[in-house]
Amino acid sequence: NKQGLIEVVKSNVPRIDYTDTTNGVLLLEKSATNLVTYSEAFDNAIWGKENLTVTSNEIISPNGILSADKIVENETNTYHALSRSINISSGDNSISVFAKKDERKYLIIRSNLSGSNVNTTFDLENGLVTYNGHTSSSIESFGNGWYRCIITSNSSTTSVSTAILMSEINVTNNTLITYQGDGTSGFYVWGFQVESGNASSYIPTQGSATTRVAETASGAGNSEVFNDSEGVLFANIAALTEIDTFRAISISSGSDNDRINIWYWNNGTFKIDVHSGANTQCNFDFDANMTLFNKIAFKYKQNDFCVFHNGFKIGIDTSGITPVGLSELSFDRANGAFPNYGKTKEIGYYDTILTDLELETLTSYRT
Repeated sequence: NKQGLIEVVKSNVPRIDYTDTTNGVLLLEKSATNLVTYSEAFDNAIWGKENLTVTSNEIISPNGILSADKIVENETNTYHALSRSINISSGDNSISVFAKKDERKYLIIRSNLSGSNVNTTFDLENGLVTYNGHTSSSIESFGNGWYRCIITSNSSTTSVSTAILMSEINVTNNTLITYQGDGTSGFYVWGFQVESGNASSYIPTQGSATTRVAETASGAGNSEVFNDSEGVLFANIAALTEIDTFRAISISSGSDNDRINIWYWNNGTFKIDVHSGANTQCNFDFDANMTLFNKIAFKYKQNDFCVFHNGFKIGIDTSGITPVGLSELSFDRANGAFPNYGKTKEIGYYDTILTDLELETLTSYRT
């Protein structure tokens, strides 16, 4: 939220996320389930504790509450780990945990997602992944020294053994470097999550797996707002990940027959198309890094369609008719299919066409 804290938002309330910008963005995400029970209670008996102890509620966690635990190494000359097994579905799965350095700065996530135990090392002092043994990994800053450490791998198993370790990795052979503990040193942890697919925003649990339902936004406007003859649809948007399926924003009649769509396409490109009377009138495709914010403006008028992207005119079509019965804006294809998941800084509709200079200014980095 605006104060830099992780906040649980009530149902039917839009989530405005300030991770990337001080102005906030509308965040829409797919359904996800945190399969970890007691995601913030590392002192719970469900966690195996090897050569360490857990001190609960030591410092303020990323949600602004005194709820972060400290894991403390014992005096053994070995590695020091929290571990547990969790039932999962086969396919891509992600594991994540929030952590903050204290006397120790290296955190390792170990898992057998890919079939054998592999390790990924995170530097909690400099915010770096220093060794990656999984398919992908990342570290995200959440302020005040807190980082979210994330790994993703494809799994053919239905159970994952995972661990949080204090140690380092020998990068030449993926083995742990053991060391003599002092009985007092460690780092802080909070908010452990295991989920299907890519990592999504944190879902707290308190004794059972918890699901966040898919978020949708639709039904804005009415027939008096939209102009069937001419107009402009503008969006300043970013995808959460490189898209492997179709996601859309639309103005439409509420059906597939008459609609204008801005798409995240499943091959990593953007697409804009116009349908009138169930027939495609124009179609634009262009490449861009969809995980960055892109400013897109689409102008429509009979035999006069064009696309501006980040200040440049990139597409023209001088043949085609416009949709009829336009009555709503929604974050889907038009009828609820292909809901849009991502971050939206701005979205706008203009009921008259704009000049090229106005469209250039609207979509440029100067605005």
